[in-house]
Amino acid sequence: MILDRFRMDGRVAIVTGAGRGIGEGAAMAMAEMGADLVVAARTTEQIEAVAERVRGLGRRALAVPCDVNERSQIEAVVSRTMEEFGRIDVLVNNAGGSPPMPALRTSEKMFEAALRFNVTSAFLMSRLVIPHMQEGHGGSIVNISSAAGRLPQAQFVAYGTAKAALSFMTRQLAAEFAPLVRVNAVAVGATATSSLLPFLNDDTRAAMEQRTPMRRIGTVEDISIAVLYLASAASSWVTGKVLEVDGGTESTNWPFD
Repeated sequence: MILDRFRMDGRVAIVTGAGRGIGEGAAMAMAEMGADLVVAARTTEQIEAVAERVRGLGRRALAVPCDVNERSQIEAVVSRTMEEFGRIDVLVNNAGGSPPMPALRTSEKMFEAALRFNVTSAFLMSRLVIPHMQEGHGGSIVNISSAAGRLPQAQFVAYGTAKAALSFMTRQLAAEFAPLVRVNAVAVGATATSSLLPFLNDDTRAAMEQRTPMRRIGTVEDISIAVLYLASAASSWVTGKVLEVDGGTESTNWPFD
Protein backbone atom coordinates (compact mmCIF):
# COMPACT_ATOMS: atom_id res chain seq x y z
CA MET A 1 0.00 0.00 0.00
CA ILE A 2 1.31 3.43 -0.93
CA LEU A 3 0.44 4.87 2.50
CA ASP A 4 2.78 2.35 4.13
CA ARG A 5 5.66 4.49 2.86
CA PHE A 6 4.67 7.06 5.48
CA ARG A 7 4.92 4.55 8.32
CA MET A 8 7.80 5.11 10.75
CA ASP A 9 7.54 2.02 12.93
CA GLY A 10 10.78 1.25 14.73
CA ARG A 11 12.26 4.66 13.89
CA VAL A 12 13.59 7.15 16.45
CA ALA A 13 13.19 10.87 15.78
CA ILE A 14 14.64 13.91 17.56
CA VAL A 15 12.69 17.17 17.30
CA THR A 16 14.08 20.45 18.62
CA GLY A 17 11.78 23.28 19.62
CA ALA A 18 9.23 20.54 20.27
CA GLY A 19 7.35 22.10 23.16
CA ARG A 20 4.70 23.79 21.03
CA GLY A 21 3.74 24.87 17.53
CA ILE A 22 5.42 23.28 14.52
CA GLY A 23 7.82 21.23 16.64
CA GLU A 24 5.01 19.72 18.67
CA GLY A 25 2.96 19.09 15.52
CA ALA A 26 5.84 17.37 13.76
CA ALA A 27 6.53 15.17 16.77
CA MET A 28 2.90 14.10 17.03
CA ALA A 29 2.64 13.40 13.29
CA MET A 30 5.62 11.06 13.39
CA ALA A 31 4.34 9.40 16.56
CA GLU A 32 1.00 8.74 14.84
CA MET A 33 2.98 6.97 12.11
CA GLY A 34 4.77 4.76 14.65
CA ALA A 35 7.98 6.61 15.53
CA ASP A 36 9.45 6.91 19.01
CA LEU A 37 10.28 10.51 19.90
CA VAL A 38 12.89 12.57 21.66
CA VAL A 39 11.38 15.99 22.25
CA ALA A 40 13.75 18.83 23.10
CA ALA A 41 13.09 22.46 24.02
CA ARG A 42 13.89 24.97 26.73
CA THR A 43 10.65 24.66 28.70
CA THR A 44 10.51 21.40 30.62
CA GLU A 45 6.79 21.51 31.30
CA GLN A 46 5.99 21.84 27.60
CA ILE A 47 8.14 18.96 26.41
CA GLU A 48 6.95 16.72 29.23
CA ALA A 49 3.37 17.39 28.10
CA VAL A 50 4.26 16.55 24.48
CA ALA A 51 6.04 13.38 25.60
CA GLU A 52 2.91 12.31 27.47
CA ARG A 53 0.84 12.82 24.33
CA VAL A 54 3.28 10.65 22.38
CA ARG A 55 3.06 7.92 25.02
CA GLY A 56 -0.71 8.15 24.78
CA LEU A 57 -0.35 6.90 21.20
CA GLY A 58 1.53 3.86 22.43
CA ARG A 59 4.98 5.14 21.48
CA ARG A 60 8.07 5.69 23.61
CA ALA A 61 9.07 9.28 24.34
CA LEU A 62 11.95 11.06 26.04
CA ALA A 63 11.78 14.73 27.02
CA VAL A 64 15.18 16.45 27.18
CA PRO A 65 15.45 20.13 28.17
CA CYS A 66 17.67 21.88 25.66
CA ASP A 67 18.68 25.40 24.67
CA VAL A 68 20.14 24.83 21.21
CA ASN A 69 22.40 27.85 21.67
CA GLU A 70 24.36 25.76 24.18
CA ARG A 71 26.63 23.09 22.71
CA SER A 72 26.67 21.00 25.88
CA GLN A 73 22.88 20.78 25.88
CA ILE A 74 22.80 19.70 22.22
CA GLU A 75 25.36 17.02 23.04
CA ALA A 76 23.19 15.87 25.93
CA VAL A 77 20.18 15.40 23.62
CA VAL A 78 22.18 13.17 21.30
CA SER A 79 23.86 11.16 24.05
CA ARG A 80 20.62 10.60 25.94
CA THR A 81 18.89 9.50 22.74
CA MET A 82 21.54 6.88 22.11
CA GLU A 83 21.43 5.72 25.73
CA GLU A 84 17.65 5.36 25.68
CA PHE A 85 17.01 4.10 22.15
CA GLY A 86 20.37 3.05 20.70
CA ARG A 87 19.67 4.65 17.32
CA ILE A 88 18.78 7.92 15.58
CA ASP A 89 16.83 7.80 12.32
CA VAL A 90 15.34 11.28 11.98
CA LEU A 91 16.31 14.77 13.10
CA VAL A 92 13.96 17.74 12.78
CA ASN A 93 15.84 21.00 13.35
CA ASN A 94 12.89 23.18 14.26
CA ALA A 95 14.23 25.47 17.01
CA GLY A 96 14.92 28.97 15.75
CA GLY A 97 13.53 32.44 15.25
CA SER A 98 14.37 36.12 15.50
CA PRO A 99 11.99 39.09 15.91
CA PRO A 100 11.43 41.71 13.22
CA MET A 101 13.68 44.74 13.58
CA PRO A 102 14.57 47.61 11.19
CA ALA A 103 18.02 47.02 9.69
CA LEU A 104 19.50 50.20 11.15
CA ARG A 105 18.38 49.10 14.62
CA THR A 106 19.69 45.55 14.20
CA SER A 107 22.89 45.28 16.21
CA GLU A 108 25.69 42.96 15.18
CA LYS A 109 24.98 41.02 18.38
CA MET A 110 21.37 40.44 17.31
CA PHE A 111 22.46 39.53 13.77
CA GLU A 112 25.01 37.00 14.99
CA ALA A 113 22.54 35.59 17.52
CA ALA A 114 20.04 34.93 14.71
CA LEU A 115 22.68 33.01 12.77
CA ARG A 116 23.63 30.94 15.80
CA PHE A 117 20.04 30.17 16.80
CA ASN A 118 18.82 29.27 13.31
CA VAL A 119 21.88 27.94 11.48
CA THR A 120 24.81 27.04 13.72
CA SER A 121 22.63 25.07 16.12
CA ALA A 122 21.14 23.05 13.25
CA PHE A 123 24.60 22.41 11.83
CA LEU A 124 25.94 21.22 15.17
CA MET A 125 22.96 18.97 15.84
CA SER A 126 23.27 17.51 12.34
CA ARG A 127 27.01 16.97 12.70
CA LEU A 128 26.45 15.04 15.93
CA VAL A 129 23.63 12.79 14.68
CA ILE A 130 24.92 11.98 11.19
CA PRO A 131 27.61 9.53 12.39
CA HIS A 132 24.93 7.57 14.26
CA MET A 133 22.76 7.53 11.14
CA GLN A 134 25.71 6.33 9.07
CA GLU A 135 26.41 3.51 11.54
CA GLY A 136 22.80 2.37 11.28
CA HIS A 137 20.55 2.21 8.23
CA GLY A 138 20.83 5.84 7.23
CA GLY A 139 18.52 8.65 8.17
CA SER A 140 16.68 11.83 7.31
CA ILE A 141 17.27 15.39 8.50
CA VAL A 142 14.52 17.97 8.07
CA ASN A 143 15.37 21.62 8.64
CA ILE A 144 12.57 24.08 9.29
CA SER A 145 13.40 27.08 7.15
CA SER A 146 11.15 29.97 6.16
CA ALA A 147 9.71 31.83 3.22
CA ALA A 148 11.51 34.81 4.77
CA GLY A 149 14.71 33.23 3.50
CA ARG A 150 13.76 33.84 -0.13
CA LEU A 151 11.24 36.73 -0.04
CA PRO A 152 12.87 40.08 0.79
CA GLN A 153 10.95 42.15 3.32
CA ALA A 154 11.80 45.08 5.55
CA GLN A 155 12.69 44.40 9.19
CA PHE A 156 13.76 40.79 8.61
CA VAL A 157 17.42 41.18 7.68
CA ALA A 158 18.62 38.97 10.54
CA TYR A 159 15.92 36.31 10.38
CA GLY A 160 15.67 36.21 6.58
CA THR A 161 19.43 35.96 6.13
CA ALA A 162 19.65 33.20 8.72
CA LYS A 163 16.90 31.15 7.08
CA ALA A 164 18.44 31.64 3.64
CA ALA A 165 21.67 30.26 5.07
CA LEU A 166 19.81 27.32 6.60
CA SER A 167 18.21 26.48 3.26
CA PHE A 168 21.58 26.54 1.49
CA MET A 169 23.23 24.53 4.26
CA THR A 170 20.52 21.93 3.63
CA ARG A 171 21.70 21.53 0.04
CA GLN A 172 25.35 21.45 1.05
CA LEU A 173 24.90 18.68 3.62
CA ALA A 174 22.64 16.70 1.29
CA ALA A 175 25.33 16.65 -1.38
CA GLU A 176 27.97 15.51 1.09
CA PHE A 177 26.05 12.75 2.86
CA ALA A 178 23.94 11.15 0.11
CA PRO A 179 22.86 8.46 -0.37
CA LEU A 180 22.84 7.20 3.22
CA VAL A 181 21.62 10.39 4.91
CA ARG A 182 19.01 12.59 3.25
CA VAL A 183 18.82 16.29 4.16
CA ASN A 184 15.84 18.46 3.18
CA ALA A 185 14.04 21.53 4.44
CA VAL A 186 10.56 22.97 4.67
CA ALA A 187 10.35 26.69 3.88
CA VAL A 188 7.41 27.64 6.04
CA GLY A 189 5.09 30.50 5.21
CA ALA A 190 2.96 32.47 7.66
CA THR A 191 1.59 29.84 10.05
CA ALA A 192 -0.79 30.17 12.98
CA THR A 193 1.60 29.59 15.88
CA SER A 194 2.38 31.43 19.10
CA SER A 195 5.27 33.10 17.26
CA LEU A 196 2.97 34.82 14.76
CA LEU A 197 -0.48 35.14 16.28
CA PRO A 198 0.48 37.74 18.96
CA PHE A 199 1.37 40.14 16.13
CA LEU A 200 -2.04 39.84 14.48
CA ASN A 201 -5.48 41.27 15.13
CA ASP A 202 -8.53 40.79 12.93
CA ASP A 203 -7.49 43.52 10.50
CA THR A 204 -3.84 42.52 10.11
CA ARG A 205 -4.75 38.85 9.80
CA ALA A 206 -7.25 39.68 7.07
CA ALA A 207 -4.59 41.75 5.29
CA MET A 208 -2.10 38.89 5.49
CA GLU A 209 -4.65 36.41 4.16
CA GLN A 210 -5.58 38.74 1.30
CA ARG A 211 -1.89 38.88 0.27
CA THR A 212 -1.65 35.07 0.30
CA PRO A 213 -2.83 33.33 -2.91
CA MET A 214 -4.54 30.56 -0.91
CA ARG A 215 -6.35 33.28 1.11
CA ARG A 216 -5.50 31.86 4.52
CA ILE A 217 -2.50 31.53 6.79
CA GLY A 218 -1.10 28.08 7.35
CA THR A 219 -1.82 25.63 10.14
CA VAL A 220 0.59 23.53 12.14
CA GLU A 221 -0.90 20.47 10.46
CA ASP A 222 -0.03 21.86 7.01
CA ILE A 223 3.62 21.95 8.03
CA SER A 224 3.59 18.68 9.97
CA ILE A 225 2.39 16.77 6.91
CA ALA A 226 5.34 18.13 4.91
CA VAL A 227 7.77 17.18 7.68
CA LEU A 228 6.31 13.68 7.83
CA TYR A 229 6.77 13.28 4.08
CA LEU A 230 10.43 14.32 4.21
CA ALA A 231 11.16 12.30 7.37
CA SER A 232 9.61 9.07 6.13
CA ALA A 233 10.39 6.62 3.33
CA ALA A 234 7.70 8.34 1.26
CA SER A 235 10.45 10.76 0.17
CA SER A 236 13.24 8.18 -0.20
CA TRP A 237 14.31 9.66 -3.57
CA VAL A 238 14.33 13.25 -2.31
CA THR A 239 17.37 15.02 -0.88
CA GLY A 240 18.83 18.51 -1.01
CA LYS A 241 15.42 20.08 -1.59
CA VAL A 242 13.62 22.97 0.06
CA LEU A 243 9.89 22.31 0.03
CA GLU A 244 7.93 25.58 0.03
CA VAL A 245 4.76 25.29 2.12
CA ASP A 246 3.54 28.87 2.12
CA GLY A 247 0.10 29.19 0.56
CA GLY A 248 1.62 30.13 -2.79
CA THR A 249 3.28 33.37 -1.69
CA GLU A 250 5.79 34.85 -4.13
CA SER A 251 6.15 38.19 -2.37
CA THR A 252 5.98 39.14 1.26
CA ASN A 253 2.54 39.02 2.89
CA TRP A 254 3.73 40.70 6.09
CA PRO A 255 0.86 43.13 6.82
CA PHE A 256 2.85 45.87 8.60
CA ASP A 257 4.78 48.86 7.30
